[in-house]
Amino acid sequence: MGIKSIIRQIIREYKVKRWTKIIRTTAKNCGDKLRVNYPSCVTPNTELGNNVNFNGMRILGYGKVVIGDNFHSGTNYKMLSSIHNYDNGTTIPYDSVMIPKDINIGDNVWFGDDVMILGGVTLGEGCIIQAGSVVVSDVPDCAIAGGHPARVFKYRDKDHYYSLKSQKAFM
Repeated sequence: MGIKSIIRQIIREYKVKRWTKIIRTTAKNCGDKLRVNYPSCVTPNTELGNNVNFNGMRILGYGKVVIGDNFHSGTNYKMLSSIHNYDNGTTIPYDSVMIPKDINIGDNVWFGDDVMILGGVTLGEGCIIQAGSVVVSDVPDCAIAGGHPARVFKYRDKDHYYSLKSQKAFM
């Protein structure tokens, strides 16, 4: 390994530590083994489980966002945890009131690249969200969902999933 490669590695690890520290100090609480590989942001209403890995993510809004253990993601995804007041507002198309919408993500969930999660959604344990998806409704345990809006199109092999889980075979 050459000197340039070593320097790049040192700089990369410094950035990961810095981004991880920013998320850890901003979130309401964090479990162990948080790793933030690219610039990301969360809100003070964000709660993170153990072994959470972000690869360039933005959590925006005023709702509570709970992410379970062993969460992994692709790059460039968003979670929007509030909506504009358009139904009962004082102006059109909406007023200055923001309505919080909580997001709950179970353990062992994996997002592909460019995923968007809208407020009011619960993603079940072990689900996978396909790259480029916009999730507007709940996704059950072990489901694989994709599209715009995201729809369940397949399920993981649940016996295999729960066997790996019982062995604590987490990445």
